[in-house]
Amino acid sequence: MVDEINKQRTSLIDNRTDLEEHQNDICSSFLVVLSYFLAFISFPVSFFFCLKVVQEYERAVIFRLGRNLNGGAKGPGLFFILPCVDEITTIDLRTITFDVPPQEILTKDSVTITVDAVVYYRIFDPVRSVNKVANAQYSTRLLAATSLRNILGTKTLQEILVDKESITQHMQSTLDLATDDWGVKIERIELKDVRLPVEMQRAMATEAEATRDARAKLVAAQGEQNASVALKEAADIINQNPIALQLRYLQTLSDIAAEKNSTIIQIK
Repeated sequence: MVDEINKQRTSLIDNRTDLEEHQNDICSSFLVVLSYFLAFISFPVSFFFCLKVVQEYERAVIFRLGRNLNGGAKGPGLFFILPCVDEITTIDLRTITFDVPPQEILTKDSVTITVDAVVYYRIFDPVRSVNKVANAQYSTRLLAATSLRNILGTKTLQEILVDKESITQHMQSTLDLATDDWGVKIERIELKDVRLPVEMQRAMATEAEATRDARAKLVAAQGEQNASVALKEAADIINQNPIALQLRYLQTLSDIAAEKNSTIIQIK
């Protein structure tokens, strides 16, 4: 019994909806015919109001009595609209660039940094960009700023400084997936600058200097070790042949005499 009552109620609602749509169609048809008639009797004055032009990089989304016209967006070039019943919205299809304002972000390792970025995007579906979101450009800007904070908040400072390319690719795919329903395509994202607190810069500079000093000492010690090994090998070779020691002595005297500012006294 309850199922039958629900079915009857649903049927009544559907019939009422169909009746309202039929009445709206009749009213819309009447207004469209009236608009054609007004445009005809006011010709050629109405010609200048009905004729529209959009550029090669633009598309026009037309609403006739609140509904999209069949065929999608119009343009580029010339097209006509009906007075009083058509409303036109022009969409730019070129790539748009905007700067994401500097965002203060707390990284995964609890370091506060300031990051700004630049985003390149374009509208690939004008109808969806008008129907699905109130302001596609403003919404994309807000989403880019929010995504930048959320994604970088899961990374350490070292990862942000080293893996900028992978971070921007991940951010681009995330934004592109979110804005696809709006008819917006994210083409490219670049991190412009990563600014650290002054105290953190000093700490990193001190750490880098200490690392360089340790590396320099290690290289010097490695050089001393290599030199001692080479001297030991040379001493072993000279010890095997006493004449080699005499030749080395004469070579040393020759090097000293080349300066011409020393007197060599040999005592036998």
